Amino acid sequence: MTKIGIIMGSIRDGRVNEDVAKWVKNLANKFGGAEYELVDLKDYELPLFAEPASPAYTDDLVAKEQQRPWSEKMQSFDGYIFVTPEYNHGMPSVLKNALDYVYTELNDKAAGIVSYGSAGGVRSAEQLRIVLSEFQVAHVRTQPALSLFYDWNEEGFNPSDAQVKAVNTMLSQLAAWTEGMQFVREKKAQNQ
Repeated sequence: MTKIGIIMGSIRDGRVNEDVAKWVKNLANKFGGAEYELVDLKDYELPLFAEPASPAYTDDLVAKEQQRPWSEKMQSFDGYIFVTPEYNHGMPSVLKNALDYVYTELNDKAAGIVSYGSAGGVRSAEQLRIVLSEFQVAHVRTQPALSLFYDWNEEGFNPSDAQVKAVNTMLSQLAAWTEGMQFVREKKAQNQ
């Protein structure tokens, strides 16, 4: 069974990230076709990345024991959905820091992005796309962008039907790309 990790990109107290991620997981479970798992960055105590080299170039990380659970978790997935807020016109530092600790774990996999913020989190998503491209991740086009002004009300998180449709479209694209990237990984393994 294909495994998709839903990465919660915020650790702030009082975050709405968890509500958004659980909503995405609920829609994903209804969509089917894969096993979906929430991954909370709060569960991984990663120090500020200050390694002498990127994991793209070395396995010799000073913080190897601390980053091993994160690395193994990311390796276990065939694809990802990143749920990211936008902080100060960019992605949260905790998400970027966590991504700095991995490289090959994400190579030749697929990802979708669900963003949120006052402007839908689109700048955070665009920054994340650049980072994912470095990891050779095929990120799908459809990106639900939730607005703090329109998808929340007095009662809390209340996404529109258009947002539900956008998540389902993203899931459809992600399913196809995840399958395709699995073939790419198999082909690369045969050629090594």
